[in-house]
Amino acid sequence: MEGIAIGLSNTSKEILKRLKKTEFVKEIYIAGSSNDNGKENELIQVQKPREILLKKWPEIDLIIFIGSIAASIRIINSFLTSKDQDPGVIVIDNKCSKIVPLIGLHQSNTQNIACQIASLLGGEIIETNNSNDQSFLSLDAFGNQWGWKRSGNTKDWSKLVIKQAKNEEIFCKQLSGNNLWKTSESGEIINQINETETEKPDSTFYVSIFENNERNWHPPVLWIGIGCERNTSKELIANSLNNFLESGNLSQQSIAGFATIDIKKDEKGILELSEEKNLPIKFFSKKDLSKIIVPNPSNVVQKEIGTPSVAEASCLLAAGEDSKLLEEKRIFKNQSGAVTIAVAESKNQYNPTHGEIHIIGSGPGDISFLTNDAKKALSRCSVWIGYKMYLDLIKTLKRSDQVLIESKLTEEKERCSKAIKLAEEGIKVALISSGESGFYGMAGLLLELLQKLKKEYRPYFQIHPGISSMQLAAAISGAPLMNDFCSISLSDKLTPWSLIEKRIEGALVGDFVIALFNPQSIERNWQLKSAIDLCLKSRKGDTPVLIARQVGRDNQSKNFSTLNTIPFEEIDMLSIIIIGNSQTTLLEEIFLTPRGYLQN
Repeated sequence: MEGIAIGLSNTSKEILKRLKKTEFVKEIYIAGSSNDNGKENELIQVQKPREILLKKWPEIDLIIFIGSIAASIRIINSFLTSKDQDPGVIVIDNKCSKIVPLIGLHQSNTQNIACQIASLLGGEIIETNNSNDQSFLSLDAFGNQWGWKRSGNTKDWSKLVIKQAKNEEIFCKQLSGNNLWKTSESGEIINQINETETEKPDSTFYVSIFENNERNWHPPVLWIGIGCERNTSKELIANSLNNFLESGNLSQQSIAGFATIDIKKDEKGILELSEEKNLPIKFFSKKDLSKIIVPNPSNVVQKEIGTPSVAEASCLLAAGEDSKLLEEKRIFKNQSGAVTIAVAESKNQYNPTHGEIHIIGSGPGDISFLTNDAKKALSRCSVWIGYKMYLDLIKTLKRSDQVLIESKLTEEKERCSKAIKLAEEGIKVALISSGESGFYGMAGLLLELLQKLKKEYRPYFQIHPGISSMQLAAAISGAPLMNDFCSISLSDKLTPWSLIEKRIEGALVGDFVIALFNPQSIERNWQLKSAIDLCLKSRKGDTPVLIARQVGRDNQSKNFSTLNTIPFEEIDMLSIIIIGNSQTTLLEEIFLTPRGYLQN
């Protein structure tokens, strides 16, 4: 994303600095006369807006103005050409209370970016387009968030959008790629045409690998198998590929990657083509290739390199299970070499450099505890994955084009694996934990699984911290965590009880305040009593204890006791227990571990 932000007055400096910290804005400017041309604090450049745009307009994706909408329109008016070519434009008022996506709502993804900025800065997004007002799918843009590329005449797409605005029926015929989008509220409005149906209403768009449709979204599902003579030129490989795909009516935009034998890891022509198209190459050994049954094995190839097939076998291997060979191999030759090409279609998309995983700590309960950073990430993602109860707590933030994937409490590994699979397909995914995802949440498991992937094939990921239930429990009771503390989970499903005991003993020796997670369930009904008995060996029976339950939720409660008087029967998995140390006091329901400031 190449974006700039321009403040139309000096009052916009702080907003500009905040925008500079986002991935949307690379450079920030304050509008000024040529006499003021320069930099302020080496961060904000001072320049006339028109001079900025004369230089930047052709090369940027996004412009954000801080100031008047009318002034912003006058500045950009002479630069506008067409919605396919113009950068997106967003206008924000000087108080950052109103955020208006102005230009490029679809093509430039401005609408989604504005939503993310609104979530991050706390402003209200002002939208007037039909897609938002009526929960319509942005037909000419939505495929971007599912890892697809668009083809077709802009006017044809515009006609479809106009029909949608008039509440005419819209149809889709999807022949390949991920179809999760259909389960969104916006997607459910679209009429689906069965694969075998031949009827093609005028108001139809397609999701397919083929080129012969007016309006098409192309999922990355095609794997190109390549075999070639040593030092075959990139030009021959590229031209041969173009001819090969054209003859089969296959779209270049549906290519997921290239595949070949590992002895070609240094083949210049293949490497250059891969770099030029920004597509991955999968390399396979002759042993693996030899196991693949192909329609056109070659004795010559078998004799030369030890496998009967390179092009057909490698594209099938790359495409994975349930793949099919779309086009059998063809050989192309000229004076600069020879190349063999075959194509297989994968059941699954593959576009990991476009995919993202955002691991989000949703806080202890109420949506007010969700951070702006987490809200921005949620707005960015097409799919939210999480335990149903946690998703329900934040569901009010979901747009009609976003999809929820709900799972059960014990299906943590399945959730993480699903998130990785979708991100590998080129989709932006939010993986939801309650509280803070790095405290007994999903962050650790997801990173363990990501480490199993080669770094170059690993989707982008980011962890967005949340507020832990332990923090909220402490806040509603006083300041018991004011000095050194530790947290210990009493669940022995993943950690042996003998190790949990050692950790409790260590915390007692160090005189730490102790927060206990997962204290007691119907199945685990003895661990908490055992832990308290351990504490009583080192701490006084009148040590204050907090039992906080359902913190951040409708039925939130807090109850103070001591180590001697803990009401075990009132404690369950929705409870957090904080045990004071030797300095902790409970006076008039203020639970406090002093740090020692008054002694200085």
